[in-house]
Amino acid sequence: MSPRVSRFQPRCDRCNLPRHLCLCADIPRVETRTHFLLLQHVVETRKKSNTGRVAALALANAKLLTYGAPDESFDTALALLSEPGTWLLYPDGPAAPPDAPAPRQLVVLDASWSQARRMTQRLAALRALPRLVLPPLATGTLKLREPTHPSGMSTLDAIARAVAVLEGPEVAAPLERLAALRVQRIAECGTLGGSKVSDDS
Repeated sequence: MSPRVSRFQPRCDRCNLPRHLCLCADIPRVETRTHFLLLQHVVETRKKSNTGRVAALALANAKLLTYGAPDESFDTALALLSEPGTWLLYPDGPAAPPDAPAPRQLVVLDASWSQARRMTQRLAALRALPRLVLPPLATGTLKLREPTHPSGMSTLDAIARAVAVLEGPEVAAPLERLAALRVQRIAECGTLGGSKVSDDS
């Protein structure tokens, strides 16, 4: 019988996973033409299941900002949202026209589906952006569990898919390998420090 896993295991300060699952040594450095702006909901900042931080560590051309922190000014994010060539990665709503120029910056909402909906409702700048709508995940893609939304996937999976669409599968391959390794490593342990894992963020 395997030993019982404590839910209060020390975590890596960088990737936020329990230390026995730490991914830091395996995080690649991925160079992209597209700038990625991750708006991470404040609730996600300390979740062990969150993948937004890992994605931001892997992307050389990325910025991670927190949404909803009571003591944080969001002026910086609002200014960045208004930059020309900014799109929103989102599964619902009309996609940008197929002949539109590729985005220079892609906004990614690192949040659960309900949180992401509220973020788009509250930030008019998000609603005005062209949307990049991803094709569904390929059959056989490793997942920790079935997502709550038909187009659901982790933030890391979504960014890997977006990079593949915008810059080609060879650029996205290191991110896809990292996402698969994360799922495999967590699945082998069964839980993240004793709690169920969500694959929505």
